[in-house]
Amino acid sequence: MTTLEIKFDLPDRLAREAKEAGLLTPGALSDMVREAMRRRAAQTLLAGSARASQSGTAALSLAEIQAEVRAVRRERTTTKSHAA
Repeated sequence: MTTLEIKFDLPDRLAREAKEAGLLTPGALSDMVREAMRRRAAQTLLAGSARASQSGTAALSLAEIQAEVRAVRRERTTTKSHAA
């Protein structure tokens, strides 16, 4: 696990409301970052799909998509293990 110290400015009201809602805890912040990463991955996937459609590339089968997902996950695992 990596420990990061992050400092950012929020308007007083937003900071107060976020704190009251429990959104400034390490767990909540971790969840928000994880969700942002998922959204970014989905946007990247959709953008790639749009580019593929525009280029006339044939659609991938479910098996091909699953193979690509596995390859990306393997790559991420390899990258993480080398970075540690």
